[in-house]
Amino acid sequence: MSNSATQFINIGERTNVAGSARFKKLIVNNDFEKALSVARQQVESGAQIIDVNMDDGLIDGAEAMTRFLQLMAGEPDISRVPVMIDSSKWEVLEAGLKCVQGKAVVNSISMKEGEAEFLAHARKVRDLGAAAVIMAFDEEGQAETADHKFEICERAYNLLVNEVDFPPEDIIFDPNIFAVATGIEEHNDYAVAFFDACKRIKANLPHARISGGLSNVSFAFRGNNVLREAMHSVFLYHAIPAGLDMAIVNAGQLTIYDDIPDELRERVEDVILNRRPDATDRLLEVADKYKGDGKAKAHVVDLEWRKLPVEKRLEHALVRGITDFIVADTEEARLSAERPLHVIEGPLMAGMNVVGDLFGAGKMFLPQVVKSARVMKASVAHLLPFMEEEKELLGTAGTSNGRILMATVKGDVHDIGKNIVGVVLQCNGYDVVDLGVMVPCDKILDAAVEHNVDMVGLSGLITPSLDEMVYVGKEMQRRGMTMPLLIGGATTSKTHTAVKIEPAYEAGPTVYVTDASRAVGVVGKLLGDTSADYTFDIRSEYEKARAAHQRGQSAKSRLTLKEARDNPWTTNWANYTPPKPTFLGTKTLTNYPLEKLRDFIDWTPFFATWELKGRYPAILENERYGEAARDLFEDAQAMLDQMIAEKWVAANGVFGFWPAGQNGDDVRVYKDASRTETLTQFHGLRQQISKGSQDKPNFCISDFCAPTDDYIGGFAVTAGLGESAKSKAFEEAGDDYNSILFKALCDRLAEAFAEHLHQRVRREFWGYAPDETASGDELIAEKYAGIRPAPGYPAQPDHTEKAALFNILDVTKETGIELTQSFAMHPASSVSGIYFSHPDSVYFGVGKIEKDQVEDYARRKEMSVDDVERWLAPILNY
Repeated sequence: MSNSATQFINIGERTNVAGSARFKKLIVNNDFEKALSVARQQVESGAQIIDVNMDDGLIDGAEAMTRFLQLMAGEPDISRVPVMIDSSKWEVLEAGLKCVQGKAVVNSISMKEGEAEFLAHARKVRDLGAAAVIMAFDEEGQAETADHKFEICERAYNLLVNEVDFPPEDIIFDPNIFAVATGIEEHNDYAVAFFDACKRIKANLPHARISGGLSNVSFAFRGNNVLREAMHSVFLYHAIPAGLDMAIVNAGQLTIYDDIPDELRERVEDVILNRRPDATDRLLEVADKYKGDGKAKAHVVDLEWRKLPVEKRLEHALVRGITDFIVADTEEARLSAERPLHVIEGPLMAGMNVVGDLFGAGKMFLPQVVKSARVMKASVAHLLPFMEEEKELLGTAGTSNGRILMATVKGDVHDIGKNIVGVVLQCNGYDVVDLGVMVPCDKILDAAVEHNVDMVGLSGLITPSLDEMVYVGKEMQRRGMTMPLLIGGATTSKTHTAVKIEPAYEAGPTVYVTDASRAVGVVGKLLGDTSADYTFDIRSEYEKARAAHQRGQSAKSRLTLKEARDNPWTTNWANYTPPKPTFLGTKTLTNYPLEKLRDFIDWTPFFATWELKGRYPAILENERYGEAARDLFEDAQAMLDQMIAEKWVAANGVFGFWPAGQNGDDVRVYKDASRTETLTQFHGLRQQISKGSQDKPNFCISDFCAPTDDYIGGFAVTAGLGESAKSKAFEEAGDDYNSILFKALCDRLAEAFAEHLHQRVRREFWGYAPDETASGDELIAEKYAGIRPAPGYPAQPDHTEKAALFNILDVTKETGIELTQSFAMHPASSVSGIYFSHPDSVYFGVGKIEKDQVEDYARRKEMSVDDVERWLAPILNY
């Protein structure tokens, strides 16, 4: 499988005042909150880095950059991706670097003002722990030819590496993408020059990466989006194999290379590759023909493939995920084969290889791959009885590419992502030993020895799982194991793997796997002939990541806890009367009707589970994977109908309200209306990032509770009672697709339950917004009064806070939801949180915290500093 396409990085371009009129208008009008929605849309559309540019004559670039990045830092759904700080002005770049969280990319520095200034800027970028885009721009101007592009990049590389000690993996060259088909003959070779320069950079400048502004290449065809997207697709098709690692592009608007009409693709390639002197004229001849919205054609059922030879029918069924004829076709293939095993080794594996190639090339997507696996399992299930009859012959006939053990670590119950990775690996010829969820370290390592696996893969969703992964690594080291250790899951990261896990397990390679599309490539390299070279490269990469992390942490602008507390969110409490709930105490909801939850489902995260990134419902018309999204959505609706009609799962919940008051960074909860006896305390953590202005508070959840006479609520809901048995039944039937689909729907129903109950709380039970009429989209966008932060998530990242919530609600008794040792909720499709009613309360992310706050927090919670550091490890800034 090719990895170049799956490893390509999309850089979102719409948060750029020079490239987006809407974004510029919002910034000029000082509407930064709406401007954040532009960044959010780019992330949801698949951008893996966000490019932010504030260069405009009407804008104070440094101030606008600082404010926007600080606001982004408080939005977890945006700040989870790195930022590319884009400016031609050094003061703007420097302002951005001082306030961004995590590793940033500077776009850009160059030698246009000479070597001295270039090196001075590079040193500052290095000291702040950032990567840098280096423009192919020197004292003579921007490079246009391949020779000049490479000459500048080579010179810059040698200066950076030899004189500045700049990490080579943090060097990103931009060899200048220029417009082609402009009518000027000198421009005709611009794309070819770019490709040639990329090849030479990759061959001669180790570890350097390559980027570019993709929209430049089609600038001559402004107004014809269909043609421009075709040019972008063709350009990437040739640029990525040449070495392009990333590009600034509108992440939601890329057409698939194979979907471009043959006539248009040929003429665009003539232009991009400068294959004939009349290429521009020929493209102009057909340009008007391809204007329009390019909407998909209606799907027509076609059974012509049934006339193909059986081998091709099996391949077609595997690629299309069609099970209707698989048993009959498998039997026909068996009767014509010498042995049943030969059907697996021959047409079935050939078909799965096609699936793997299409997935690796970005032409198939996860829902389709998992459906392919279902077809494969159905075929193999038919062959198994016949294979049993000749068991003696099968002793050494295995066709496995390797054996991987996978497990969700102790205390964590989330497994959808792990299961998807397992299916993708099986589709590519690997045996997978799946131990399930909440698996203790000893069981994982004992099973690894028992099954003689080639590597171990660990998964986890909640932050305490990170510490458990470190422990597994330490135990593998202690036991003398040397097999590769793979790390994956929503809370994991390359930085955490490099800083925490790899140093604990030095005997074997430790590799962070970002998602299912990367898994096969990583496993193949670790088990292939070049595994030693790959391991060396990974170790070198992680060593540099640790160094960069250390530099970055020391350079961040942070406040002491006292300074942060001196800048809280506040209001005129004297003029505020907290609303009183309609009751105090708790209420339980048993067997809540699933049909009432359906309309509250947020479908966007559902598609993200399957690595289809984009906002619902627009994703259904996405040019790249709209068809896959529509098929998946249709399957989901059909299953949801069945889940509701046949009551596959039960939904239970409990919620309550109590008198409360602010107590510093905590909220004191009283037993009853007399407010004489404390029932519990909810502890808060305060943002310590320097925001540079007193009108930008350092939030803590306690800020939203009045010092006296206020109230607080809490809830826990689940839509997963019965989930385990049903998903297991699917898995035992060889139907991974429906198992994963079912779990994903249970997860969505639980979130919908939380949304629905919160609406009822606002309208009825607390009653502070009885006339609220928020639509489904407005609920998803959180356009309502009050918040429901969840322990373990950005506004209060400490999972141990669930203990107090579960205690006062008596959650386990009332709902059946249990807490694991790591404070994960079981069933996994469960949600819990705290209700605040203040109309100005907002969601935020605590971000990194300092030692002084950890010590204070440990004192308030009566825990040891070591224990607090263990639970809060992912957010410690030291």
